[in-house]
Amino acid sequence: MVTQKTSDRKADHIKICLDNKAQARDSTTGFEDIYFVHRALPEIDKNKIDMSTTVLGHTFSAPLMVGAMTGGTAEATKINATIAEAVEQLNLGMGIGSQRAALEDPNLKESFLIARKKAPTAFLVANIGAVQLSYGYGLKEAIQAVKMINADALAIHLNSLQETTQPEGQTNFKGVIGKIGKIARKLDKPVIVKETGAGLAAEEAKRLESEGVKAIDVAGSGGTSFAAVEYYRWAAQDNQIQKRLGEAFWDWGIPTAASLAEVTQTVKIPVIASGGVRTGNDVAKALAFGASLSSLSQPVLQAAIQGTEETIKMLSLLIEELKNVMFLVGAEKADDLSKTAAVVTGKTGEWLKIRGFNIEQYAKRGRC
Repeated sequence: MVTQKTSDRKADHIKICLDNKAQARDSTTGFEDIYFVHRALPEIDKNKIDMSTTVLGHTFSAPLMVGAMTGGTAEATKINATIAEAVEQLNLGMGIGSQRAALEDPNLKESFLIARKKAPTAFLVANIGAVQLSYGYGLKEAIQAVKMINADALAIHLNSLQETTQPEGQTNFKGVIGKIGKIARKLDKPVIVKETGAGLAAEEAKRLESEGVKAIDVAGSGGTSFAAVEYYRWAAQDNQIQKRLGEAFWDWGIPTAASLAEVTQTVKIPVIASGGVRTGNDVAKALAFGASLSSLSQPVLQAAIQGTEETIKMLSLLIEELKNVMFLVGAEKADDLSKTAAVVTGKTGEWLKIRGFNIEQYAKRGRC
């Protein structure tokens, strides 16, 4: 039984992320390399812009989700309740943190159950770790996680970077992709595979699609770094090895924009863009790169600590920013952003060219 350790880690993660210490240092998302072609004559009525979208059978008022963050602690219960109330009111979506703690100890279920209680109609995503599939988890635990919150989908998260930078980490990923496939084919809810801040490459995305996964969340680098989270966890205890590993791999990963372009140009299933998404402009660029939804966590966590109204305000501002971008590029619907002209420069452009991906397609959109 490792429930207490799991719960303690979750509490540490919340504190570190709230202090804003664990953000990327030298790496960026790559969104700064993407420029929309401004339409001086947008030829649309801003007041009639429709931001709604349907993904995995659920209609969202805007192409936005709150990413998986926490669970398994008393503080997590409050945070999940606040976020759930906000997404229910705004008709968005929400992922919950890893349910491992509650699967180990049923007494910790309330921190997850609260999400469905507060958001009876919102799109909720259950969550288990991919590496746990090498340590006894399988379809049974996947079903339990989904039923626990009456989830609309199950996320299986990939966190090899975090696992390898923590002393209690589990690092046997051998054969995990096949085990994901078994769950994806047998579970009666769509399976989303999501990274946790290091991004996904095209090769893995293609394999996941072939295994029956229904959506992919790229969660690239440029936002919260879980190597950095582990650095701060162990710096307080003067664990030099773990501090060194956390610092060495602080900025490890595929930048979000590059990962997103690789995956959307490779698979046909919905792709969710997360990893350092901070503004409505970021969301719009993600959609222009082919994302079906965008997701963010750390800014919502900071708002959730202040309460439901602050969380609603924060998310509403993000949506309003997105709406303004849509107006300025002449996009009447969220789907139109995938047809909007954009220019890719800098490191993101270089990455995609070296990896053999097409960046010219983005700039040529909308031409007569």
